[in-house]
Amino acid sequence: MKRAYLCLLVSGLTLNAIAQNNQINTTTELNKLCLIQDLPKYWKDTKVKQVSSYDTTGNNDDGFSGKYSFIRKNADSSLVIFEAKGNGVINRIWTPTPNNDMLDFYFGGSAKPNFSIRFSDLFSGKVFPFISPLTGNELGGYFCYFPISFKNGCKIVSRGKKMEFYQIQYRSYPKNYQIRNFSSELNEQEKLVLTTLGDDWNKVAKLNSKPIHTESILTPSKSVTIADINEGGRITGIKLHHADSFRGLNKNVLIKMSWDDEQPAIFMPVADFFGYAFGKESMQSLLLGSADNTNYCYFPMPFTKKAKIELLQLQGTPGTASTPINIEADVYVEDTKYEPSKEGKFYAFWNPDKNTKPETPHLFLEGKGKGHYVGTILQAQGLNPGMTLFFEGDDVTTIDGEMRMHGTGSEDYFNGGWYALLDRWDRKMSLPLHGSLDYSLPYARTGGYRLFISDKMPFEKEIKHTIEHGPEKNNKPGDYTSVAFYYADKSINSNLVLPTEELTKVYIPDTLMVYPQLMQYTIGGAVKIDGNILHATGGGQVKIDLSELPKGHYKLYADMEKSDDGAEITIWQRQKLVSEPISFYTEKRQSFPNSYLCDIDLDDFKNAITLHFKPDDKKSIVNIHRLILVHQKTNQ
Repeated sequence: MKRAYLCLLVSGLTLNAIAQNNQINTTTELNKLCLIQDLPKYWKDTKVKQVSSYDTTGNNDDGFSGKYSFIRKNADSSLVIFEAKGNGVINRIWTPTPNNDMLDFYFGGSAKPNFSIRFSDLFSGKVFPFISPLTGNELGGYFCYFPISFKNGCKIVSRGKKMEFYQIQYRSYPKNYQIRNFSSELNEQEKLVLTTLGDDWNKVAKLNSKPIHTESILTPSKSVTIADINEGGRITGIKLHHADSFRGLNKNVLIKMSWDDEQPAIFMPVADFFGYAFGKESMQSLLLGSADNTNYCYFPMPFTKKAKIELLQLQGTPGTASTPINIEADVYVEDTKYEPSKEGKFYAFWNPDKNTKPETPHLFLEGKGKGHYVGTILQAQGLNPGMTLFFEGDDVTTIDGEMRMHGTGSEDYFNGGWYALLDRWDRKMSLPLHGSLDYSLPYARTGGYRLFISDKMPFEKEIKHTIEHGPEKNNKPGDYTSVAFYYADKSINSNLVLPTEELTKVYIPDTLMVYPQLMQYTIGGAVKIDGNILHATGGGQVKIDLSELPKGHYKLYADMEKSDDGAEITIWQRQKLVSEPISFYTEKRQSFPNSYLCDIDLDDFKNAITLHFKPDDKKSIVNIHRLILVHQKTNQ
């Protein structure tokens, strides 16, 4: 509670006073990021909206050409990229393509800019107050969560002649709110809240109450209750130790949470709730994830009279024995009463969409009621091997009958950008509010998460939140599993999805593809690598790591290109020759897709292949666009 008191003292206002005075300014908005315990509280009189560069025709030009990346052009060719009437606050700006053009912010119909900054400096951390942890880039996307409040309208103009991808998210407020226009010259209170925000986030995990501690054995026939509370209050933390016990392709350990004898508020695999990626720990966000072999959750969970948290284990395939699991858990509870008129209870909707449908987007959440949306976890697996083109899909949010938000791509929704490029969206990476769960071209899968705190999405009557699979018309089939977190007076989902063995199993494709841009190489001899091209002078070897792939026997193919300088190679595993000589020579350059190379085995001792070049300075080029491995099933 000390962290909460610090924020309140810094602001000089209690939250009740803020609500009564309807004040919106830099301090109130930074406090929304600081006071995690207030996440269940409803926001009145506000709507969340977004302006973005999405292709309004439904195609995939979401910023590439810049055609949809402005509202209008001015006479001097500058671009109006954002315009809102009335009062509001911009709480998120994202782009994967920051440029050095100046942005001019106009508040209240001003004829001159009230504030100007280079677009890139919104994210660079070099210009105060746009600093870490509210700004930055890690996953190909550049993000800014510093609040920019405005009164009687806001317009943003780029002085450049082209803008590419961007999203600007904001909340609108009615006229009776007291709004103070943003100023980059922060007062002392604002500076203190901003500079202590990182420390406040670090204190989220320091729970003050004494936990309910449980140690037990979980089996299919014996569930384990880690909390059974019969008086009102709120859960402030859950720690489930031995996180590695819940790994695996069969996510058969479930977590079930219920408030006040309602239908389960949460019922799904432990792995999916805590942000595992395809059965393995991955997520380390501010409020949820796995760290130091412990699963943690710090979402506040208020309830009226009762709360119960159980762990269950699904029965395995008939004829197989399930392994008992040692459970050690801590649940932290405070006696702060639930206030139904002011806050919602915590819910999570689990949607295992094992085979997405053409022309139908994947559903994060849909339902009727009052509440606000606070988080998304998504595991996305393509059912066609190859590039992860399903992640071109846009998110769309309709609230109270109005389309409020339309995104520009799936990794964009998670504040990322440019999948399959080195040091962009190419691996797992966790930040406090967003991150990538995984990225694998061989498996054609990825995933991400995002917390909505200062940008949570209020709904008064209903919400529908979806994401496409594929660049156009949801045309890429996938296996999508998502978790949507929200607060409401009751569950808004009438159709509870019951976890089954089929729905909780991780899909493993039989055909796997390895692309050069993310291959792991080891070089022997005078070999140079330039994209798809391997160039060996006087012979040499290139070892390609395949340890990411499942064990088994494979037929190895390649999409390759032959030319008059093409080399001859052989393929080895360790010191064993596994192929006949393979020639990349032809008189005229030509593509040879899906060419059979050889059979290989992958196991604990052989998890790579090595290409041996025949010495020939004139014929020294190998051009491989991708490797294709087809798993061969063996008779048991």
